[in-house]
Amino acid sequence: MSETSTHYYKAINWNAIEDQIDKSTWEKLTEQFWLDTRIPLSNDLDDWRTLSPMEHTLVGHVFGGLTLLDTLQSQDGIDQLRKDIRTPQELAVFNNIQFMESVHAKSYSSIFSTLNTDEEIDEIFTWTNGNPYLQKKARIVNEIYQNGTPLEKKVASVFLETFLFYSGFYTPLYYLGNNKLANVAEIIKLIIRDESVHGTYIGYKFQLGFNELSDDEQSRFKDWMYDLLYDLYNNEEQYTEMLYGDIGWVDDVETFLRYNANKALMNLGQDPLFPDTADDVNPIVMNGISNGTANHDFFSQVGNGYLLGHVEAMNDSDYDIGRPKKDDKKK
Repeated sequence: MSETSTHYYKAINWNAIEDQIDKSTWEKLTEQFWLDTRIPLSNDLDDWRTLSPMEHTLVGHVFGGLTLLDTLQSQDGIDQLRKDIRTPQELAVFNNIQFMESVHAKSYSSIFSTLNTDEEIDEIFTWTNGNPYLQKKARIVNEIYQNGTPLEKKVASVFLETFLFYSGFYTPLYYLGNNKLANVAEIIKLIIRDESVHGTYIGYKFQLGFNELSDDEQSRFKDWMYDLLYDLYNNEEQYTEMLYGDIGWVDDVETFLRYNANKALMNLGQDPLFPDTADDVNPIVMNGISNGTANHDFFSQVGNGYLLGHVEAMNDSDYDIGRPKKDDKKK
């Protein structure tokens, strides 16, 4: 019997791990599994009523934008990354990531259904689907997903998850730091915790391929990567000014964006581009992102603080997963 006929389809064997990062990432992602239905969003209605109409519009548009990006990631992004796997376990990890991206996208609709009227929800999605800056970044990223090389796709994914989301994440973290919308913000913190793992894992897989390139190939690829980041950042500046201009948060949000752009580069094993550090970010927002979980559902015994552990900010050292030491880099 030929080799082909005996290996028509191979079973995945989790007892023969080629890359331990696959196993540890799978365990991390399944350990921190959550669903939006376990967060008591209605408890935020009293806070919601104290916010101005301008703030209501801001929150709605922010979450509309995040919904669009998570939709892109769940429907196209992860599906493209799955085509370039190195190990069978990596495919299983991407299956998990893809599902959780769908959970993230649905979570925003749970927030809308709690805080907004049907008319307001229609306005949010009309605004989101017609916003030129949102559509531009979705187009830039998705064109790479559809036509880019395996390494280019990974860069686009890391830039999306570790950088582009954060213009939207700023708002709920700001309110959390001011003791408002705690349950809404907790969903965002759970999403951030997921995205931290996703970005770190995909960045690690990028580094494996990047380190196989020649010096000339690495140099050309770096030029492409930093040019892409500049293009995305310029668009994100305009998006931020449109979102936050009236409320006066533009400078603070852009600082937060640059800080997270550097985090994305760290995920990819590259040097930071911007001078901004955690010390430059609004401390109210950093306080919001670092707080542990607060909710516990005593009726179901499945509160996020009960089983999911603490939602914590990523430390700089967390981005060193698989990152080669300078001495180990390809000469």
